[in-house]
Amino acid sequence: MYEVFADLHIHIGRTKNNKPIKITAARSLNFENIAKECVERKGINIAGIIDCASPYVIEDIEDFLKNGDAKELEDGGIIYKDKLGIMLGSEIETSEVNEHGKTGSAHNLCYFPYLKDIKAFSKEMEKHIKNITLSSQRANISAYDLVDIVEKYNGVLVPAHAFTPYKSFYGNCTDRIEKIFKEKYAKIPAIELGLSSDTFLADEISELETKTFLTNSDAHSLPKIAREYNKMQVEDVSFKELMKAIKNENGRKIIANYGLDPKLGKYHRTYCEVCKKRIEGEIPVTKCDTCDSKNITMGVLDRIEIIKDKKETKSPDFRPPYIYQIPLTFIPGVGPKVMDKLLDNFKTEMNILHKLSFDDIESVCGEKIALNIMNAKNGNMNIAARRWRSLRQSIC
Repeated sequence: MYEVFADLHIHIGRTKNNKPIKITAARSLNFENIAKECVERKGINIAGIIDCASPYVIEDIEDFLKNGDAKELEDGGIIYKDKLGIMLGSEIETSEVNEHGKTGSAHNLCYFPYLKDIKAFSKEMEKHIKNITLSSQRANISAYDLVDIVEKYNGVLVPAHAFTPYKSFYGNCTDRIEKIFKEKYAKIPAIELGLSSDTFLADEISELETKTFLTNSDAHSLPKIAREYNKMQVEDVSFKELMKAIKNENGRKIIANYGLDPKLGKYHRTYCEVCKKRIEGEIPVTKCDTCDSKNITMGVLDRIEIIKDKKETKSPDFRPPYIYQIPLTFIPGVGPKVMDKLLDNFKTEMNILHKLSFDDIESVCGEKIALNIMNAKNGNMNIAARRWRSLRQSIC
């Protein structure tokens, strides 16, 4: 067994020959560039690329497998340069109707072991999606039906950013995910928390006590990869081992979730659509404290306060610690030049964040920056209000 770092929600902006995939993602985000970024700069061991059902991306993957540096693993996934396990995924937006007849939509992360599986999944989803070439397109089916399609092709479904006010189950579809999946709820091994939530908030909902929590970046650009990630204990970086870790089987497990403080998340608190401001009033906010308008977007903290059903937050025994992690590029003094200098000396961001001493870092970038990095790593950094605002804007 050994420890690995995994980010399981990375988008593709364009294909290698510049065909659009995720419209809101950077053009530089293609399959090959993601693999190189994870190995050469981030130090991520398992990457979930979740736009692989696009026929255009499938073409890129097939070319990628021909270059000699990558091959499919017997136990699922693609291994790149013997360092990175790549999981082939698809983000599907489902159409939901709750018990009150109200409609909503939610994003689902669907992971598959082999290229042939996601190719077959893509072919079937063409019946339910108007443009299969683009990422996160809305399907004309519910998540309840999607589970069966994913399972048919040996895949696993995980609700994405489960609490955000747009495109999530708790955010705009239901107060209980089990109402969506019904008797199939046991087939859902995990949920993704999203940038505006954390373990302590999610564990206020009792139906999640049996589910693993995942912290992923939802990266829309190369630098955003691994702004949130998971540390896992596995025997290798295959799909089979990843699933065992997510399901806590045979000693495989998630050791820690690394994520931003939810306060930095764009959707942590309620937002007034009239005043165009974040409302910091009493929890839960149900109307604007300035204009009295109820034209608001409910924040994650406020939503959880309304739907929680536990009197005190108590995590199950298997739940790993949630560690607040400030990305290196957010730390004062760590600009592009300093970042390049650190990477030239220490290879990857994971090395810098997890393996180096104060003396190691000081020898490269001086005492002041080394102190900032160590304080950020240890949770001792004080961030001024203006700095927090800029941090929040940079992660949205």
